[in-house]
Amino acid sequence: MRPPFDCADPVIRERGLSAAHNAVKRGEVVVLPTDTVYGIGADAFNPAAVQRLLEAKGRGRNMPPPVLVPETRTIDGLASSIPFAVRELIDAFWPGALTIVCRAQPSLSWDLGDTNGTVALRMPLHPVALELLKRTGPMAVSSANLSGHPAANLVTEAVEQLGESVRVYLDGGPATKGAPSTIVDASDGPLRVLRVGAISEAELRAAVPKGWAELDEPDSNADPEADPEPQLETEGTGASAPQTSG
Repeated sequence: MRPPFDCADPVIRERGLSAAHNAVKRGEVVVLPTDTVYGIGADAFNPAAVQRLLEAKGRGRNMPPPVLVPETRTIDGLASSIPFAVRELIDAFWPGALTIVCRAQPSLSWDLGDTNGTVALRMPLHPVALELLKRTGPMAVSSANLSGHPAANLVTEAVEQLGESVRVYLDGGPATKGAPSTIVDASDGPLRVLRVGAISEAELRAAVPKGWAELDEPDSNADPEADPEPQLETEGTGASAPQTSG
């Protein structure tokens, strides 16, 4: 297995980004740094690659990964019926540690798993992640750990858990937050917080005062595993487990 590419070195960083881009285009999986935790990613539009991602983590189709995007405007090509409040959240918190569950564009030819027509979207605040996404386009990205194990805040932790199942590892140093993204469900009706992570519900409501469901306690069934993998299927959203990361 090739050692991780040290992205602190500009020359090695470019080599690593090129290797990761090529691997993604071949349908392989890679590990990349994000502003929350490390993520394991694959081409969102390659069903076989998404399946490899799930198998590497030991997850099934009932726990589909979220999709990371390189630009805020990408959401219009991936999601439909986007409420104005969602655009306000995006203006306030993207790029950053906010994942938003939306209705997916029905015309998209992808297979992320059993999503019930939804997709969880995030634009990460990390230069290496954004550079890779600009080269590859939207990627299915889940936290870089085996199911049931702690999320990786260092690339070495990802290597220990995922090993040879990953083609390229990009080392961006310690995860800056080391906490999962906050997840908001905007797929059906008023906005609802599915998981409180790096951004508090108070911060969300202060930035976007309107459009929210009644304030209540976060769902106790939310997956404690890091970025972005809530088991939405158990949370009564009607969204069959799009999960989040990176």
